Amino acid sequence: MQPDGRRDEAAVRRFVEHFALTLSDMGMPRMAARVLAVLMAGEQPGLTAGEISERLGVSPAAVSGAVRYLIQVGMAVREPAPGSRRDLYKSSTVASYSAGVRSGIYERLANVVHEGVVAVGDETSPAGMRLADMRDFFLFVQEEMKGLVERWEQERPGQRAPRS
Repeated sequence: MQPDGRRDEAAVRRFVEHFALTLSDMGMPRMAARVLAVLMAGEQPGLTAGEISERLGVSPAAVSGAVRYLIQVGMAVREPAPGSRRDLYKSSTVASYSAGVRSGIYERLANVVHEGVVAVGDETSPAGMRLADMRDFFLFVQEEMKGLVERWEQERPGQRAPRS
């Protein structure tokens, strides 16, 4: 924000690319990360695929694939645009992106890794010990994340005041 409280569009564009690069480095597809960053930084409640395409300077096809990915992983939602045949894309709320934790995503990973423990024989072989350790880590993370989400929901204010 500029000293007078106005939006700095050049700084917003830099943020979008920096945030997208960071998410991409963490494993998110690059275009999906860019679209998510644009949705998060937008002042509007949602953007059409054309508006996203224009802001990022990319093809509508690239946006289509990216929003499909974001919707599948629960980081964006699609809603009909009032009075139009187009759709609006919005970033998800905390409730939506905490759904992965609530659905037991880490427990699912632990269950898959446990299949590996069984496949290599048991937990006494070197591979079995590594896999069992990973399984136990995912189970630990699942329990800890549930508690973190609950604490966040209790402490999170309904509306955030702008930071100065």
